[in-house]
Amino acid sequence: PRGSIRTYVRLHLVERPSQSAVMFANLLVSALAFNGPALRPRAAARSNAVMAFESEIGAQPPLGFFDPLGLLDEADQERFDRLRYVELKHGRICMLAVLGHIVTSAGIRLPGEIAYGLPFADVPNGLKALEVVPAAGIAQIVAFVGFLELAVMKDVTGEGEFPGDFRNGALDFGWDSFDAETQESKRAIELNNGRAAQMGILALMVHEKLDNNPYIINSLLGSPVPFN
Repeated sequence: PRGSIRTYVRLHLVERPSQSAVMFANLLVSALAFNGPALRPRAAARSNAVMAFESEIGAQPPLGFFDPLGLLDEADQERFDRLRYVELKHGRICMLAVLGHIVTSAGIRLPGEIAYGLPFADVPNGLKALEVVPAAGIAQIVAFVGFLELAVMKDVTGEGEFPGDFRNGALDFGWDSFDAETQESKRAIELNNGRAAQMGILALMVHEKLDNNPYIINSLLGSPVPFN
């Protein structure tokens, strides 16, 4: 039987290919002819991006340079710095968000009222707070964040040494006393913590909406956290 199969393949697909086989081969060759040139520049662009940015902070084990969406294909240093600036800002905001979520879930509240007749202590945790805080209060929060974004949390003086450097000649906290290796290590730590916080706050919001149990890990470990 094995010899019969070999004979059939040789006769019908190699020595006397059918018309359908010939048509399929032609279509395959045509498709590769059209797509090949289009794929080569993209692969070259990805390779150039890896070579240009693989030594940047954040391109580290275990993933190394990781750009699955190709955002840095054909990118120059200015484009990279802009994306790094945005990534750092999102990471910083999310680190504050995770910390705020944990603190309020632990029952810690500011004194006084967030709005007339609404004490901070009566505001629920997480996304549910948006259902309680009046629209005027949310508008004030948005306005304050906008002010910080446009006027404060930026390189106002032009003295920034790297993306995300918002010291503006005033806030230093001993940064200039560190050597170059320590500075690079601290920048990498902040970047990684920000990446983890972005995933963390997303997970908290998703699990809050799924089953009102954002701290599901605690539940799995036998120490559930009461939530709202």
